Amino acid sequence: MESRIPGEPAAPLYRIDRGPVLLTLMALIETLDLWKTYVMGAEEIHALRGVSIQIDRGEYVAIMGPSGSGKSTLMNLIGCLDTPSKGSYLLNGKQVSQMNDNELARIRNEEIGFVFQTFNLLPRASALRNVELPLVYAAIPAKDRDARARAALEKVEHGSRMSHKPNELSGGQRQRVAIARALVNNPSILLADEPTGNLDSKTGIEIMGLFERLHKAGNTIVLVTHEADVAAYAYRTIHIRDGQVENDVRRAA
Repeated sequence: MESRIPGEPAAPLYRIDRGPVLLTLMALIETLDLWKTYVMGAEEIHALRGVSIQIDRGEYVAIMGPSGSGKSTLMNLIGCLDTPSKGSYLLNGKQVSQMNDNELARIRNEEIGFVFQTFNLLPRASALRNVELPLVYAAIPAKDRDARARAALEKVEHGSRMSHKPNELSGGQRQRVAIARALVNNPSILLADEPTGNLDSKTGIEIMGLFERLHKAGNTIVLVTHEADVAAYAYRTIHIRDGQVENDVRRAA
């Protein structure tokens, strides 16, 4: 496994093509002919049907599609929360299917920062302790955990409410805590699933503005949504329909 100093971004990986030696920057996320099939009695349900995509480091990508399109299934595979029925998925140039359970757990804790629609915060813990949780799993010493969690909360403009518990915070404030928790291990990818789904429109705009600032600071963001106005914040939108890539559209930075 590659090692890096905590707090430093992962070094870029390169693919070497033989012939004259040619170095090309390797995609952060690369799926090739990815399928996910569920067996329901005698019937097979193909949630994904041969999805091939590449996402580079530093991109801000929305994966968009209607309910049942396969976008959430694709998110679960990218996040190493599920395994494909066939096809391959390379994360940082490494074949995910060849990783053992401990390696996958490390990837989910340190390489991918998850932001969910429902926040998923511990109700009895303060904002600071919620943000520290991934560092606990990574066995980071207590003093370093505290400093890094505080820095992550400052990054999402939530430094004044570190001691508050989730029930003392608004929906937008809870989502900021969840984003800080996702950022605290300096992950390769920030993976957000309908991050404004439980927020009013004004607060949703504020949270999407925060994602924009995080992207401009160098974070790779993959956003899963069914809402066109949310997807419009990204610089690239991958449309999924019936388990396949329908189109892949980029806009100017």
